Amino acid sequence: MSDQAAGTSQAAETATEQAAAEHAVADAPAQVGTGDGSGGNERRTQPLLVESIGGWRGLVDSGLPVVVFVAANAAGGLTAAIWAAIGCGVLLLTLRLLRRESVQQAVSGFLAVALAAYIASRTGEAKGFFLLGIWASFLYAGLFLASVLVRWPLVGVVWEYVDGGGGTWRRKAALLRVYTWTTLLWVGVFLSRGIVQRFLYEEDRTGWLAVARLAMGYPVTVGALAVTILAVRRVRHRIAAVPAEA
Repeated sequence: MSDQAAGTSQAAETATEQAAAEHAVADAPAQVGTGDGSGGNERRTQPLLVESIGGWRGLVDSGLPVVVFVAANAAGGLTAAIWAAIGCGVLLLTLRLLRRESVQQAVSGFLAVALAAYIASRTGEAKGFFLLGIWASFLYAGLFLASVLVRWPLVGVVWEYVDGGGGTWRRKAALLRVYTWTTLLWVGVFLSRGIVQRFLYEEDRTGWLAVARLAMGYPVTVGALAVTILAVRRVRHRIAAVPAEA
């Protein structure tokens, strides 16, 4: 993979994955709730975990523009690759509209491609495509960390808002602890992405930037989301079981 060829993998996945993390955490209470741990609830967890980040179609929507860009860049250079990736984004968005499917991720991905193309045109380098994701990663890490420092961990804020729990959860030590450390988990996810990609950017390792972007994208997001849901669900079930045992 040439340096220019790898540069635009950022464009294809930036907005999709960053939005996925927040959207997934927001949807988590609806997926697992505070049920009684019945078999039906367990069976629903896995498919909805995938759906919460766009499903397998979301993975295709985020990855296909990368493949198109790499092929076009190898054949016709950076300018051709930019237009090919944008065209791919338009095609994916059109297909979603024709099938009357959710277009949120397709729109986000397309806007990311367009913005990354603008940044690359301003920097004059293929690695400029990655700047959007690097900046976003550090921004998200800062926001999540700040929420922990003020004792309003964002995982708890989002979860309880969607679940209608109000602000009483902050008076429950167990919930505050699990929301705090799962929020710190997401700080680690975003911060590691930013640090690794920033280092590779500074070293002009554009090809490795593409590898890092893909490897630290969906796989890491799915893993962090699974840990978050399982950890919070376990604590909430334990708290809900206390009155029944009294």
